[in-house]
Amino acid sequence: MVTAAHAREVVAAVVDPEVPVLTIDDLGVLRDVRVDGDTVTVTITPTYSGCPAVEAIRDDIVLALTSAGFHRAVVNTTLTPAWTTDWMSDEGRRKLTAYGIAPPTGRGPTGPIRLKLSVACPRCGSLDTRELSRFGSTSCKSLWECRACLEPFDHFKAL
Repeated sequence: MVTAAHAREVVAAVVDPEVPVLTIDDLGVLRDVRVDGDTVTVTITPTYSGCPAVEAIRDDIVLALTSAGFHRAVVNTTLTPAWTTDWMSDEGRRKLTAYGIAPPTGRGPTGPIRLKLSVACPRCGSLDTRELSRFGSTSCKSLWECRACLEPFDHFKAL
């Protein structure tokens, strides 16, 4: 029997190809899973409209579903509403820190615009850090340096 709960469980475990410590569910990319007969339809929202990982995510979803015994998988991509770091789970934020990537901070402006004064180093926790480049190893991350432990690290940008 094909159930939406089982299909969602399978899809939620798909790992993000750019940040392999996160699942697409942790990241908030997974938006919906529906079952109609023997067809599982999955809707995802990429972190960026031009995200190069979308095709890999789509392929990984189809592979995970077919490996789990689902016969037909359809993956739809939607750009509205636009993905936001608010969709990232608290567990995903913890995983990023443990992996050595500073998670996004803040939950979006709800009044005065907040200024980012510093990003805590995910290795030593120091706030004595500086941004080296607005673009890091992927377009959704920026490159930072910790002045305390002298280690570089990625920071997942808040959107």
